[in-house]
Amino acid sequence: MRTRIVERLRLFVNPRNPARGWLRCGALHVPAALGEKGVTHFPREGDKATPCGCFRLRTVFYRPDRVARPVSALPVKAIRPDDGWCDDPEHPQYNRPVRLPFPASAERMWREDHLYDIVVVLDFNIRPRVMGRGSAIFFHVARPDLGPTLGCVAIPEKAMRLVLAHCGPQTRLCVER
Repeated sequence: MRTRIVERLRLFVNPRNPARGWLRCGALHVPAALGEKGVTHFPREGDKATPCGCFRLRTVFYRPDRVARPVSALPVKAIRPDDGWCDDPEHPQYNRPVRLPFPASAERMWREDHLYDIVVVLDFNIRPRVMGRGSAIFFHVARPDLGPTLGCVAIPEKAMRLVLAHCGPQTRLCVER
């Protein structure tokens, strides 16, 4: 039997705790961690808030030394130890993948914690890209306690695998206030 690809993953913010929410993928409802400052319609670099809106899921990355390749109709690539993501709004590679070491500020994708064991690049501030609007807004594995992110959306790894099996190039992650 073929897995049904969903068009939208809907994320609802918890009104009592703006750094938490629920992700809905068809009949599946999953607890989610959001930015420490909740969600915003006016994102900017370093604001610790998750941007509102609908974002295409671009590419799934995974740590091949820790986890099995996720099953998804999205492009799936292994993370390498020298993978990074530029978060310097003054650099021409802002909000783009880079190789480390890098001459400007860049987030390391090969992390010591398990947050990027599976990580999906969201189509946030990619094209068009606005310098300073925000970078490295990902959909990734949550901390065990579902602690807040720096602006990303995070869910438990087991749920991530279930959700990604239903995602394809047309799937959008919609963050709703």
